[in-house]
Amino acid sequence: MIHVVLFEPENPGNVGNIMRTCAVLGVKLHMIRPFGFRLIDPQYKRAVMDYTQHVEWQDHADWETFRSTVPEGARLYAFTTKTDRVYTHVEYQDGDHLVFGPESRGLPEWIRTSIEPVTIPMPGQGRSLNLSVSVGIAAFEVLRQMNNNWK
Repeated sequence: MIHVVLFEPENPGNVGNIMRTCAVLGVKLHMIRPFGFRLIDPQYKRAVMDYTQHVEWQDHADWETFRSTVPEGARLYAFTTKTDRVYTHVEYQDGDHLVFGPESRGLPEWIRTSIEPVTIPMPGQGRSLNLSVSVGIAAFEVLRQMNNNWK
């Protein structure tokens, strides 16, 4: 199983969309506190709809608590704009964790430097992609590779 990890997510609509994406792809979602919203937020509820019953997800108090649940040998990839290593140049495998930071600031340096950083190329203008879009792009690439180009 592939894992999507949201470190201190801020936007309830993004988290709801990510939860739906994880549900339809069969990907486990990890959310690391603190959150920038409450799980009763109307924006979250509107975006997630009834998908909470279809997704496996786990709430972690902090980064250390999350790391204690990661099996030995599991690979973690930090999605960031602060590297040149393109995410499609990785050969993903079952059990990999795709780690994303908060919308307003991305992953802190201490996380980016403690795991493998990768980036989604953005040839146009702008600083970054929307978090839920980034998660969708990354998760589909991992599953495409693992499913032999959907053959």
